[in-house]
Amino acid sequence: MTVTEDFDFEAAVKAALNEALRERGHVNILIAGRTGVGKSTLINSVFQGSFATTGQGRPVTQNTREIKKEGVPLSIFDTRGLEMADFSETLGALKSFVSERSKSPDSNQHVHVAWICIAEDFRRVEPAEEELVKMLVDRNIPVIVVITKARSDKGFRATILEILPEVTNAVRVRAIQEELDDDIVLPPKGLHELVELTMQVVPEGRKRAFTAAQKVDIELKKTQSHTIVAGSAISAAGTAAVPIPFSDAIAIVPIQIGMLAGISATFGLPVDKSFLSTLVGSVLAGAGGTLAGRSIVSGLLKMIPGAGSVAGGAIAATTAAALTTAIGETYIAVLVMLFVSKDGEPPTSDEVAEAFKSKYLQLASSR
Repeated sequence: MTVTEDFDFEAAVKAALNEALRERGHVNILIAGRTGVGKSTLINSVFQGSFATTGQGRPVTQNTREIKKEGVPLSIFDTRGLEMADFSETLGALKSFVSERSKSPDSNQHVHVAWICIAEDFRRVEPAEEELVKMLVDRNIPVIVVITKARSDKGFRATILEILPEVTNAVRVRAIQEELDDDIVLPPKGLHELVELTMQVVPEGRKRAFTAAQKVDIELKKTQSHTIVAGSAISAAGTAAVPIPFSDAIAIVPIQIGMLAGISATFGLPVDKSFLSTLVGSVLAGAGGTLAGRSIVSGLLKMIPGAGSVAGGAIAATTAAALTTAIGETYIAVLVMLFVSKDGEPPTSDEVAEAFKSKYLQLASSR
């Protein structure tokens, strides 16, 4: 393909966005438990953006509602009524719902994992919970028991695993810090373990969506993002396997835009065309570049030691790979910094763009 000074930036952004969202996919988690087990608190402690609020959600059965949030690749199916005398009706409706979803040719519609929440102070596994677990396992849905409000085990977890041997595992969780009498403070616990267990059983094609939606484990987001950078660097090197003229080096820019889109999606940012345009445009403007091919590359090449010497000649595979890696790793570092400062919640698009531009210019000026 011949690449000229004319670069269809909008088309490149659109293609990158579509691919990033396709690769990320969507994950569906069914959460069930009796009233008072703390499901909403658990959901908000694990997932980005105050996901569960009172009265939120679209009813999908009489006692199950679907909770979604714009930009988060996650649906929570919140099932209530396990303590009700007519639980058989709840179970029957849920069984039909799960079966219907499993038949869909679109795997984004399937129920991928279930969390059954049992409060530790209840000290009891109800028949309704046993029936629900059996129904889900019979339909090949992995089940994790979440023992909420964990304060004192006294063998309860072992009892649960004995009564419910079909479940994948049981994890004791305290979703938020608790302050007891006599200045006793109980910090959150078990959230990382719950995320790790869920990642193990979520289907391969849903792992990126779950990684994006959760806010507990930033390292998980980093690890998957490093993989995206490595793949993009290989693609960029392949494009320049035969050294390409400097004026045609714009060929690697769509790869880098796609990389930034993929990393953004993995971190759970609200990826859209406006965001990507702002992100890439802020860096180019900061480098004094324009959307013409030669100007983009000349700006980006400032990040690579000695790369300026190629301006009159060609860009080799090693330079293309190094440039792509530098951009990707810089972006990951910026996102980690912002997410940590916000306790795992996503920063705004403007905050991301400004921080990336600042970090980029800092790196470029040190070369």
